[in-house]
Formats: sequence, C-alpha cells, structure tokens
Amino acid sequence: MSNNHFVITLDGPAGAGKSTVAKSLAKRLGVTYLDTGAMYRALTLKALRLKVDLTDEEALANLTRNTKIAFKEEKDGTLNVTLDGEDVSVAIRTQEVTNSTHYIAKVPGVRTLMVSWQRAIGSSRSIVTDGRDQGTVVFTDAIYKFYIDADVEERVQRRYKELVAAGKSVDLDQLRTDMKDRDQKDFNRAVGPLKKAPDAITVDSSGLTVEGTVDKLMKLIHV
Repeated sequence: MSNNHFVITLDGPAGAGKSTVAKSLAKRLGVTYLDTGAMYRALTLKALRLKVDLTDEEALANLTRNTKIAFKEEKDGTLNVTLDGEDVSVAIRTQEVTNSTHYIAKVPGVRTLMVSWQRAIGSSRSIVTDGRDQGTVVFTDAIYKFYIDADVEERVQRRYKELVAAGKSVDLDQLRTDMKDRDQKDFNRAVGPLKKAPDAITVDSSGLTVEGTVDKLMKLIHV
C-alpha cells in the first residue's frame, strides 16, 4: 500500500450490510468504494453464460486468466464492474449468480489473480473495500479493519427486502436456507475463509440503519 493512499476494510457474513455501509462510508470520506464481491460475481456470471463446469477448478482458473475484470468510475465515486468491457453491475445480482459464487471464490488460482487485481487498485488510490478476506488476506496492512456482523434473521430480512425492491420473486424460507448454507461455505472453505482479523474491530449492525452503522465507524476513524 502506497504511503499516499489508505485502505479501510470491512469484512463480514452475507447480509450484514457491509457493502452498503462500505459504499456510504467511502462517500463520507471522499474516497473510492471497491466492491470485491462484484469481481467474483462477474466471473461467476461469465462461467454460467459459457456453461463452464463450476466444480472444475482448472477450467475456472483458466477462465480467469482469459477474462478482463475492471471498473469504471461513476460520478458518485463508485466503481461499476465491467466484464470483458461489458458493464455487468446489474446482471451479477441475480440469485443464480449469488448461489454459485462460492464455487469461484474457493479456487486458489482464481483468488490469486483476484487478490493481485484488488491490491493494484488499493495501491493507486484510497479505498474502502468489503468482502470476506479483505483484512485477513488482501490488505493485511490496512489502516483500519472492521468486521461487520448482524443477527442471522436480520440478515435474511435485509436481503429479502433488497431483492423484493429489485423486483425479484423471493421465497423467504429458501432465502433463509441459502443464507445459512452460504455462511457455512464462507466460514469453512479452504482458501480465503471468512474470519475476523485479529486487529479488526467488530461492529454489530443489528437494529441499526446504514447511516447509523456508518456513524459508529466514523467515530473510530481518523484519517
């Protein structure tokens, strides 16, 4: 990480609100928000489109090497993900992509490339970044590390409202099952598992609005 730039990481389980919080935090600080999950989703989308066997790690690693995932900066400072030049910021948010991303995320060859791409972005500008292993693997020297958590049922309800607002038809019970299943996969995968960095500060967002959570973070940040 360059001395001229700083990185703030937010890790945590699905539905804890870390992505929305990270985006809002970055806006308040006047820096770039890096959505690392979008990178894995973009590759998952490509694999699904090309009907690549999601259990074939060699094929997925090869797919990554032949894929260009980049970001284009919007006026509000957010980075929209592009897949081989196509803006896929909306296409990557389907439930099919969400339920399949764990296949991509656990492949060592995929993660090695993703980490290098993320570090390159972090070395070029100040960022707030969120994911599963941003503070433990990608940016171990981040100036601030946070672990954003929330009650499981609250996380389910948040994701449900998010999907319904996006016009999706959602089975709440199935969503709850998917969330718990995803937690298990995230916590137990061999490569880049979800865990709290020893020097990370835990922030429980249960019962808080996005801005309320950001307020808590801002009180802890001095940059």
